[in-house]
Amino acid sequence: MHIVYVSDGKAGHRSQAVGLFKAMQRQSAEHVTFQEISIDDLPVFSLIKALFQSQRSLFAQAPDYIIGVGSHTQSRVLLLGKVYPAAQTVILMKPNFPFGWFDHVIIPEHDGIAEQGNVILTQGALNPIVNEQRHQQNRVLIALGGSSKRHQWNDAKVLDSVQQIAEQNEGATIILTTSRRTPKDFLNLLSQQSFASQLQIFPAEQTPQGWIFEQMQQAEAVWVTEDSVSMIYEALTAGCKVGVIEIECLKSDRITQLLDRLLTHVLLGENKVKLLNLQLDEAARVAHILLST
Repeated sequence: MHIVYVSDGKAGHRSQAVGLFKAMQRQSAEHVTFQEISIDDLPVFSLIKALFQSQRSLFAQAPDYIIGVGSHTQSRVLLLGKVYPAAQTVILMKPNFPFGWFDHVIIPEHDGIAEQGNVILTQGALNPIVNEQRHQQNRVLIALGGSSKRHQWNDAKVLDSVQQIAEQNEGATIILTTSRRTPKDFLNLLSQQSFASQLQIFPAEQTPQGWIFEQMQQAEAVWVTEDSVSMIYEALTAGCKVGVIEIECLKSDRITQLLDRLLTHVLLGENKVKLLNLQLDEAARVAHILLST
């Protein structure tokens, strides 16, 4: 089985496609191969020409699945599906074209689309994480985001939450990391707190690629600021207990409402730190559906 991924070069989009590929690879009885090709190497005119000339030699191996993520990949996926009619086309987003033009449309449920026909709804975007069952007792990860179009960072509120987590996990190994959106002076403020000595601090710019995913495999519990919805889903997929650090919400929309629905799965600790009690493996579920059709 051969999968062709039409890439727009965005890491977040590639993560979704790789997550689906790896899940299909784990479940399929066949040998599954993956080929990534940039949209820059797939000019629309060349694809139209290949279609009308009935060329089937764009790839060394004919694809069984053609996957795209991102607006600029959609037309290429559709045209490749015409060039290779035996392949199934899969788009991992709400498409700009009629849904029926693709074989499978995989959409996060927060987009507000009903699950019907060829539409598969997911809880959050797909990712390549699996639960490797390596979680260590009394090991905690705190992952901080920052301000976004939906949330406003609040130093005092985040410091208070980190203090609560430290106090609730006295004697535990507590790893704290930031993101590119975390205010630059926050770590200076944090270092001045009495509880800072309980933390092992790793600024995002000092961590290698994949570091955060490895930490999720080791941590028993992960606390994430609520602006980082994708990271919340990644930690849930890794099999961690996931806590939500509240920051100020600027507006209510489908994303914030989604988080509110997730918080119906909470266990409240003595200090009201919200802890999700939910585990996910959406890539595996979607892969099973694709391989069964």
